[in-house]
Amino acid sequence: MARRANKAAKRKKKRNHLDAQLTFGFKRRKGHRVGRPKKADSGVSHLKREALASRFPVHVVMKLEQGLPSLRTKKPFKALRAAFRAGCDKNGFRLNHYSVQGNHLHFIVEAKDRTSLSRGLQGLAIRIARALNKLWRRKGSVFADRYFERILRTPREVKNALQYVLKNTDHHKTHATPDLIDIFCSGMFFDGWREVRLEEFSVSEPPPLAPARTWLQRVGWRRHGLLSVYG
Repeated sequence: MARRANKAAKRKKKRNHLDAQLTFGFKRRKGHRVGRPKKADSGVSHLKREALASRFPVHVVMKLEQGLPSLRTKKPFKALRAAFRAGCDKNGFRLNHYSVQGNHLHFIVEAKDRTSLSRGLQGLAIRIARALNKLWRRKGSVFADRYFERILRTPREVKNALQYVLKNTDHHKTHATPDLIDIFCSGMFFDGWREVRLEEFSVSEPPPLAPARTWLQRVGWRRHGLLSVYG
């Protein structure tokens, strides 16, 4: 009896010691680990994204982490074009248009479904991040948190998105020349300008884009008129 009581007392003591460790010995971490910087918040909701039908293009915005150099210079833009060319047509995902801003990127893309869109954008983001980190001789995250997206379901929405992404910001020139098209966007590969034809652009490299396949991008938006280089 004494031996049983002694064993029971030892087991109870061991349980109490483990309970004390679980309760007081290990403090619960709050937030990110020490030494691992928190990613910048892109302001995009983390709710589940809606389903995507293949007939709808998508306007996407990818924002860079804070403090990185501007993308609107020669070397970063060259690295971006190479990444666009490598990832513009992958497994049902197509990059149709782009606009490079100082700290973010605008895309108009197509995908056969939600999975193709997510994987295509993920692959494109990885290529871009590797190229820019190599150029800037750094390591770490390039893009902030989540990308923004808007599914374009009508001809009007597609035209508005095209104008938003492609329209040159300089409204002060008076002649419809290729200089009116922002060199940091895909406008030089766009055949929907009212005043300028593709033949007027002297482009020495193949477009880092995939041709649009949706009716909305090929035909539908044109029912509302071509885009103007003047605004």
